[in-house]
Parts: sequence; structure tokens; C-alpha cells
Amino acid sequence: MNLKKILIVTVILMTLFVTVIYADDINEEAPASSIFEDLTVETYKSEGLNINARSAIVMDFESGRVLFEKNAYQKRPMASTTKVMTAIVAIENGNLDDMVTVSKNAASIHGSLMHLKAGETLTLRELLYGLLLCSGNDAAIAIAEHVGGSMENFIKMMNEKAKEIGAFDTNFTTPHGLDEVGHYSTAYDLALITRYALRIPLFNEIVKTTSIQIGGRYLQNTNEMLTSYPGADGVKTGYTGKAGRCLITSATRDGRRFISVVLYCDSRAQRALSSKKILDYAFSLYYPRTVIKSEYLGTLPVIKGFEKTVPVYVEKTVTMPLSDAEMENLYTKISLPEQIYAPVTEKAVVGTLSVYLDDQILCESPIRAGKSVKQKTILQYFIDVVISWLKLIK
Repeated sequence: MNLKKILIVTVILMTLFVTVIYADDINEEAPASSIFEDLTVETYKSEGLNINARSAIVMDFESGRVLFEKNAYQKRPMASTTKVMTAIVAIENGNLDDMVTVSKNAASIHGSLMHLKAGETLTLRELLYGLLLCSGNDAAIAIAEHVGGSMENFIKMMNEKAKEIGAFDTNFTTPHGLDEVGHYSTAYDLALITRYALRIPLFNEIVKTTSIQIGGRYLQNTNEMLTSYPGADGVKTGYTGKAGRCLITSATRDGRRFISVVLYCDSRAQRALSSKKILDYAFSLYYPRTVIKSEYLGTLPVIKGFEKTVPVYVEKTVTMPLSDAEMENLYTKISLPEQIYAPVTEKAVVGTLSVYLDDQILCESPIRAGKSVKQKTILQYFIDVVISWLKLIK
């Protein structure tokens, strides 16, 4: 083989090597495809919950109860799962029909893209599809600049919203999630943020869309779970060098909806497998159980009242996902005084009903007064004495 042929072969091999090694740096997420062909129930049973994810959680959508966690409160970079918050802030503060002009700043960002061009215009709604389906970093910047007036102000809005939701271990420095100092969250916080987002109808609709045509663009969802896991209906993928492979999944079956988060997996296959394992665990063990029922408990003696007793009731019905084993370890405590003093206001809290799982409070409901009871005045006491005296002398 002459020198020219050797050089050609060398260049081809080097090109292939660079493409394989740096493919994910060029494009954060590729379109979703099925990766569960070799997985079975037997695989899940034999391997249990030994997952590849460094941090993970499963949260019940309705109650917010955590059903599984692994390092769920550990702060980590979270890559494009950031865009869940970007979407929340945009939907709540923007006009979906607004025409957004793409800036040079947005068009020049790297990573996964919607492939926007500087100067073109799209509606905010269209950009949200590009943000959440193909994980467009360019869409994230265009949205932030339009809704927030500037990137800095939009990021401030993101952080304020995080605190409002209760995600206190989260800090945003970008709307897209590319690696940057000080940009982090936790699996628990991301589950909280996602639970909030899924209550927004438009967000809920977008994240379960597998593909859509936007103008001349065909957008395909990067979430492999949508086409590979029964019941999957969202939510968001992510990848950077520091964050690893990340995935937030929502899945609904027979009226049960769970949210899983896995952070820093070694590959797309591993993040999907980790998600599948912990969701299978939740679906196989946890079912909705009514642990508190709203009902009247009886009456409570009233001191110095126009009436001697007041009806009391448990305020709310509480339904939570519980396993059969947990149901056997539940017990209830009612905290009520032996008597209360007038005046009593209707719906005033007079006690608490607490449900315990082992030694931990699982949930509580206030016990409230069913009606108002006025306090007797001195004149009323005098009248009562006179009436009693008259009854005696009859």
C-alpha cells in the first residue's frame, strides 16, 4: 500500500473515531428509539433496584409522596432537564401567540438545537415545542430573551419560581442547562418542579408529543421512554459532560401517575433502564389507599357556651400510594382536648388526626368545629339560675 492510500485510510479512521467520541458534544440528544428489546420482567426481578443512576427518585404525582430515592437530595448539574423550569416561566409569563425574533446570541449557541437562524420569527408556542421536544438550546435563549427581556432577568425569574415551588436546593444560571458553575439541582427538586409543570395543560400536552411539524422543521422528541415504556407521557432528557445522561419521566397506568428522575447515568440505555426499574418498582407495589376519611367524629363538651357540646369533624380525605406491607404498619392518633371553652367559631381547628407509618407521621388532617357556639354572658347565667329556681318551686 503506497503512502497516499495509508494517509486516506488514516484520515477516515480518525474521522470515525472523533465522530464516535464527540457525538454527544456536537448534539446533546439524538431522536428517541426503542432500547428495551432485550429487557424482560425476569431481568427486573433478578436485578432489583440496582440502578446505574448516581441520583434518582420516584414521586407520586397526586400526593407528592416519595416512593423511592437514591441520593435524591444531592446537588448535581442537571443538563437540559433545566428546560422544564424554562417552560414553566415562559408559559406563565409570556403570550403564547407572541412572535419572537431570534437573536444572533440564540442562533449561535452550541449543543442540541432547533436550528434557528438569526432574524427569523416564530411564535412562543412553537419555540416551546422546540425547547421540550428536540431540546433546543437556541429555543431556550430565544424564549428567555423574549419573556424576560434579558437572559439575566429570565434566570432571576427561574430562581424565584424554584423557591416558590419549594425547590430550595436548586440554582439556575442558564435557561438551557449547558455546564456552568453554580448551575445545579437535585433529583427531589426536579421531581417537585416537574410535578408543578405537569399541572399546566400546555406543558403536559407538549412533553407527551412524539413528533410535530413546525413550519419547515420536523421535530422529534428525544425522550426514548415515550416509545419504549408503557404509559410513558413525558417529560425531559438531558446530557452534558458533567451531568451525564439525565432523564425525567412521567408514566400513567390505571389512574396512577408517577414521576421518576435519574441523574448521571453512563449511557442512554442505562438512564432508560434505571428509569424503567424504579417505575416498575412503583407500579408493582404502590396503589392508592384512603388513609384519612372526611367524617364527623362526634361531639366535644363546651364550657361556658350557650350549647353544651359542639360537633367536630375530620376536614379532609387523604389518599396516598401505599404498599400492602405498609398498610399493615399504619396506625392513627387523634389529638383532641377533653373540652373546649366558648366562644367556638365554626370551622375552627380543635384537634388533629395523624396517620403514622411505623414511627413517622405519614399524613395529617385538622379536626374542625362543625358549628359556632356563643359564650354565655353574666346576664344569661342569671337567667339560667332564675329558670332553675322556678323549676324547683313548682
